[in-house]
Parts: sequence; structure tokens; C-alpha cells
Amino acid sequence: MNERWMWKGRRPRSLKAQEARLAYMLVAPTVFIVLLIVIFPMIWNVILSLEPIRLADLPRVNLLDFHHFTLRNYHRAITARGGYFWKVLVVTFEYTIGSTILALLMGLWAALIVRDAFPGRNIVRGFLLFPYIAPVVSVAFIWKLMLDKNIGVITLLLARLGIPPISYLTTRSYPIHIFGLEIGVPLALVTVILFEAWRYFPFAFLFFLARLQAVPEDLYEAAAVDGASPLQRFWYITLPQLYAVAGTLFLLRFIWTFNKFDDIFLLNGGAAGTEVLAVQIYNWLFARRNVGVSSAVAVIMALVLGVVVFIYLRWFVQEEE
Repeated sequence: MNERWMWKGRRPRSLKAQEARLAYMLVAPTVFIVLLIVIFPMIWNVILSLEPIRLADLPRVNLLDFHHFTLRNYHRAITARGGYFWKVLVVTFEYTIGSTILALLMGLWAALIVRDAFPGRNIVRGFLLFPYIAPVVSVAFIWKLMLDKNIGVITLLLARLGIPPISYLTTRSYPIHIFGLEIGVPLALVTVILFEAWRYFPFAFLFFLARLQAVPEDLYEAAAVDGASPLQRFWYITLPQLYAVAGTLFLLRFIWTFNKFDDIFLLNGGAAGTEVLAVQIYNWLFARRNVGVSSAVAVIMALVLGVVVFIYLRWFVQEEE
């Protein structure tokens, strides 16, 4: 009798409730992993940025002790060495924007080359992916050898053209003369930008190629019948089809390059005017043993990136709509 009453009193779950419960169960592991390896480290980093703590004091940090919170780490990060932080921030933007735009242009150029069929096209496509799949340590070492002032292949080739040997990765400014004017080129920064663009243009190449192959050939045939030149077909047909892909690629490459550390560190360690925020965080942490200031720079870096991405997304979404 009691069992019958209990069975009648229990309301069976609806199909919608069962689906919601299953959805929560499937999402729960992902949410837990994100909280563990993303959210918690972010909160920990913010707490460390408010603590006057050095590397040796890290094992004794109490995350629940808020009595020592201070903004001195942020003040020191911004004002140290006469405001050197702002110079590094400018270099970071130059490095990020320059390498991102150049990588997209190189990827688009490569996609246009291998879009149409020709003998050995698949081999060429596979070869174009080499910079992206090769280990960064090996390609950085190869570039350092190629650009070496004494034994580098590029140095020897340019020497035959009358160009004196140059240390490309350690020369902050190299003077060139144009129409009687002397212009200082940030040679080391330009070199690391070229390396970054060369290494990651295959990522853009794959996206552009996939989008180009989806463009109907009827559009090009109709334009050719109407007398449109190849440049006009590229400008009025191809480019409009690539706007959305280019916007997404620019955003992704901007975020990844802005946070990039290993490429510059392996090439020249951030010397000769190539130090970016990621390298500055490393220097504060391991060279100066200051955990608080390095965490403060990381927080500032995340805020700057968040503002830039918000502005970009707001502009891009409105343009796309």
C-alpha cells in the first residue's frame, strides 16, 4: 500500500526534463575542466598581481589572505625603467599587426596559386604546409643559421650583391637611403615579423583555399563573358567571398600572435627592440624573480587584448550585418 502511494505521488519526468538532465551531465565534465585549467589560474594570477611577492615566496602564498593587496605591482610594471612598458606595448602591436596582415596576404597568395589544377598541385599544397607543421625549435634554429652574420646563407648571397654582412636578429636600426633621405629600419623587428608570417601563413592558406574552392565557377564564367578582366574578377568576385574568412582569420591570428612568446624568445630573446609583453613577463618572473609584477603585466596584457578584441568584434559584426 505504501509503495503504491509512493509510486503514485512521484511525478514522472517529462522528456524535456530528461533531455535537460542529460545535457547537464554531458556538459559538466567540460565545465569542470575549464574551471580547473582556465578560470582558477586566471583568478590565481589576478590575486598574485595584487600581492608583493617574489618567486621564493610562492610556496607560502595564501590565496584566501586579502590583507596584503596592493596596486604597487601595476604601478611598478608601468613606470619601471622610465615607462619602458609602453615601448614594449607599441612593439607588441607592431609585431602582432605586421605579422598577422603579412601572414594573411601570403596565405591568400598561396591559395590563389594552387586553386587551379596543374601537374604536381597536391605536392605543392603539402609542401606549403611545412612551416606550420615543423617544430618551432628546429625552424627557429634554421633561421638563425641562415641569418648568421658570418656563415649564414642569406648573408653570403647578399654579399654577392654588394650588401655587407648584417646581424639581422641583433641590429636594432639599419639605415637605408631613399632619394637622399636616411631612414632607420628596425631590422630585428622586421626579421621576426617575417619569420612569424612565414611560419603561420599556411593556417590562412588552408582557410582561404577551402573558401575559394566553394566559390561557384559560374560567377567567373559570367564575368568573363561580360568582359571583366582577371583583376576585376578578383576584386569584385573573389575578395567579397573572402571577407568573412579574412575577418575570422585576422581575429584568431591577432590573439595568438599577441600572446606569442616562443618564436621571438628562440630567435633572439627579445633583444634589439623586439621585446614583446610575453617576453617581458618572462623577464620579470625569471630574470628579476618578481612574481607580483609579472602577474600584473599579464593582467594588463589580457585587458588590452580584451579591449582590442571587443572593439574589433563590434566593428566586424556590424559590418557583416
